[in-house]
Amino acid sequence: MKSPPTLKARALRLLAQREHSRAELMAKLSRHVQEGEDLPALLDALAAKGFIDEARVAESLLHRRAPLLGSQRVLQELRSKGLSEELLRASAEQLAGTELARALAVWRKRFGDGPVPADARERARQMRFLAARGFSGETVRRALALAGGSQAASGCEPDHGL
Repeated sequence: MKSPPTLKARALRLLAQREHSRAELMAKLSRHVQEGEDLPALLDALAAKGFIDEARVAESLLHRRAPLLGSQRVLQELRSKGLSEELLRASAEQLAGTELARALAVWRKRFGDGPVPADARERARQMRFLAARGFSGETVRRALALAGGSQAASGCEPDHGL
């Protein structure tokens, strides 16, 4: 009969699949702790060896999720991983510079390069679509204004705030 994997083996298997924060590993592994095993010590050892790195967790999530979601949603996912406030602030700054371009890309992927509808009902539906993905109201309004204007064709942003 095969014995169950050790706590360390479980942790390494999880880390091999994707980056995990310390808090995530603690939550996932805590139910597998056997008598005599010290989960915090194991996580300390893995962090000391570089297997657990919060900065890599944040970078990985930003790389995977930011092209699809707004800053609010990405930051919510980072918070749920138990990352430090300092890392959250740095990630927010990184996301802020690309928010409008990401919103436009998500809109174009879903609705094509066609004109923004003049129909208020369809316009509201498209705005809800972007808002549900974590884009701010201001970003949603600016993205739809750019998508419907001549700036969308030229790739230029207007000088004034919309």
